[in-house]
Amino acid sequence: MAAIWSNKTSTITKSNQQTKKQKTNIMGSYKDPNHGSDDVVENLVQRLRLYKPTPVSDETQFSVKRAAVLVCIFQGNNGDLRVILTKRSSSLSSHSGEVALPGGKQEETDIDDIQTALREAKEEIGLEPSLVSVVTVLEPIVTKHRMIVVPVVGILSDTKAFDPCPCADEVEAIFDAPLEMFLKDENRWAEEKEWKGEKYLLHYFDYEAENGKYLIWAFTAGVLIRVASIVYQRPPAFLELRPRFWDMAITGDIPKP
Repeated sequence: MAAIWSNKTSTITKSNQQTKKQKTNIMGSYKDPNHGSDDVVENLVQRLRLYKPTPVSDETQFSVKRAAVLVCIFQGNNGDLRVILTKRSSSLSSHSGEVALPGGKQEETDIDDIQTALREAKEEIGLEPSLVSVVTVLEPIVTKHRMIVVPVVGILSDTKAFDPCPCADEVEAIFDAPLEMFLKDENRWAEEKEWKGEKYLLHYFDYEAENGKYLIWAFTAGVLIRVASIVYQRPPAFLELRPRFWDMAITGDIPKP
């Protein structure tokens, strides 16, 4: 079972100057320092560093709003590679209650997408940037709302140093899932959609963790399918059929508002 960090299991107060974050316990998926081999992580780092993302059209660099998400991978107790995910707070105005990768909109003080992803991860789940070794940045994805979202891939090697601290206003739970599941045709279903006459698929993955069931879908699922394909060097065992608009930052045909 996956490690779970949830602030649903205890009371969160927000009175006066009290902190909006609450610390929770680390559980089973984290790698024991005496368990497993460093070769798994070393091979992962080498594979990701060799990855060369497709160049982005220059004209799209600053034409729309920008955000970044952190795909933080670590080695679990069973030697498998796992990724940290969150369940967004049900009180948020957008995407409430959905599973997401840590991340958010770029701020003026952010020097690049890496800083955006690391800053947001610290704010949302208490992950110190110094604990994450960023190994690659993937191609930007354009959402239907004309926002460019950049997946930043990092490795968490010292899992014992990570003391999860979810932001109560934004995060309902923190959990992790095996990265390889996003290549398997198990506990998965897809919904056919259409955009400008072209059909595409949104993928949904059902995942059961220690404190409940989660549905990982759409954008988050798409990012993890891509990362898993790179890490394991094989395509998914199902038809992916990505939305064409996700790749508009590469083609340079992001429509004007």
